[in-house]
Amino acid sequence: MINDVILPTGTQYEISHGPWQAVVTEQGATLRSLRHNGDDVIKTFEADQSPASSQGQQLLPWPNRIRDGRYRFDDVDQQLAISEVDRNNAIHGLVAWSPWHLVEHTDSSVTQEIRIMARPGWPGTIDVRLTHNLDDHGLTVTVRARNVGATAVPFGYAAHPYFCLGGSIDEWKIDAPFASWLQVDDRLLPVRICGMDEVHTMSGQSLGQRTFDTAYTLDREGTVGSPAWRIKVTSDETSHELWGDATMGWAQIYTPDDRLSLAVEPMTCGPDAFNEGPTHGDAIRLESGDEVALTWGIA
Repeated sequence: MINDVILPTGTQYEISHGPWQAVVTEQGATLRSLRHNGDDVIKTFEADQSPASSQGQQLLPWPNRIRDGRYRFDDVDQQLAISEVDRNNAIHGLVAWSPWHLVEHTDSSVTQEIRIMARPGWPGTIDVRLTHNLDDHGLTVTVRARNVGATAVPFGYAAHPYFCLGGSIDEWKIDAPFASWLQVDDRLLPVRICGMDEVHTMSGQSLGQRTFDTAYTLDREGTVGSPAWRIKVTSDETSHELWGDATMGWAQIYTPDDRLSLAVEPMTCGPDAFNEGPTHGDAIRLESGDEVALTWGIA
């Protein structure tokens, strides 16, 4: 608080371990900052500000977009509120702007939880518990979602960190086990999954003037809870690494207009996964009582 006024993102939970420091907010369980030896690893925002362009937010029970906010699940048509008005889509789930309840806060970790209740366009009830933990290797984020209602629900998850390495992204390089890329239309909705080509290949190449708002599938080798893939972002001065477990089969690369940071987003599924189409196969179905666990991190 500042002069007993509640901050826009609520309580700020500071954690640290060795050279690592992070701040997670009450609103959205948002990763507001992550630093290593005092240097920003991700793009941050001040405590008296709100996140812009989804920076650091948790995106669930679906990531990215749902076409017209509509989908059909178990023979019932669902209509979500339109939250991306200019493209007439429902975007980035239901919890990014909601307060999360504190479960535990230690020197090096913070655990929060939220219950998503049934509402128009969302037929069931799930409990989500999320932990940010710092150790010698960096940041690990663990997410558990459990269907505590009587109705089955679809589910997807993503996080939205923006990497900072100093200077323009034009000279940065990305090494990643991308297997394919998703072609989208002018509303950024799926058209088809395509094989890798010269334009979309990242490994060992500078970004140059290329612009991306592109979802990729990932080659995965590993199990739930341990790294199944790694994406390394490198500049002349430093490098950062994003990793995910076998549940996180997608990543989104987004180049902001100012070209001073790069969003590298771990995802369980691609855009519009609740609808039939090229991304639908990675939507997770949670029956009553089912639980899904997933893990990603930054090193």
